[in-house]
Amino acid sequence: KIEGPREMWARPPHKKALDQMWYAGVLATSHRENFVKFYDLGERVFPDHHMETEHADDHQIDWLCHAALDRLSVATQGEIQRFWGAADAPEVKAWVTRNQHGLVPVEVEGADGSYLPAFAAPDIEVRLADLAAPSARLRILNPFDPAIRDRNRLARLFGFDYRNEMFVPADKRIWGYYVYPLLEGDRFVGRMEIKADRTKGLMRVTGIWAEPGIKWTTARHDKLCAELARFGRLAGINKLNWDCPPP
Repeated sequence: KIEGPREMWARPPHKKALDQMWYAGVLATSHRENFVKFYDLGERVFPDHHMETEHADDHQIDWLCHAALDRLSVATQGEIQRFWGAADAPEVKAWVTRNQHGLVPVEVEGADGSYLPAFAAPDIEVRLADLAAPSARLRILNPFDPAIRDRNRLARLFGFDYRNEMFVPADKRIWGYYVYPLLEGDRFVGRMEIKADRTKGLMRVTGIWAEPGIKWTTARHDKLCAELARFGRLAGINKLNWDCPPP
């Protein structure tokens, strides 16, 4: 039992214990019902061959780092470490030292024009040659989209300062409770807050903000409305209401 004041979103002791056993593999998530997570013993969830296989620490670090760089294509040492968050900085630094002959050293230009040393996947030239031009479509990204999960990388490469304010007290939020980034082509042009009123089958735009230097033209607004229509179909909502003016 917790006595005295609690911080907002603070986890109770039993939740901390469950999380620790989950991280250790003693428990596993067997299924979910709505927003409720159900745990079971790991041995009853994981296949036997995973439970019986022992992996040396170096083997685990090697997989974590290789898998992170493979997914990111180009990354700094810190970005490799943050991708999974399961290896600490000294472990990643040691991995880079051991694999320096298999990594491609590069310098990546940030949104501010500065360059930062990084590493690329061994087949980076093939990836670049096969890379398609970015779509001109305006996309609404989920706050948990993998493309924006590393907020430091997002700010460095795109100049887009973003954080999820779901867990921020209402009086301290800058934007809103659940705000979606807006990606047009290869740049972030704004952010918006959308709420669903399922009793009325209505999607409400309660806030929208353009990024500095972005002109909110009629063509751009039309592209956003087309994306909102797709977004509504995904959510099973066919009516849209603007509770705020365009930016």
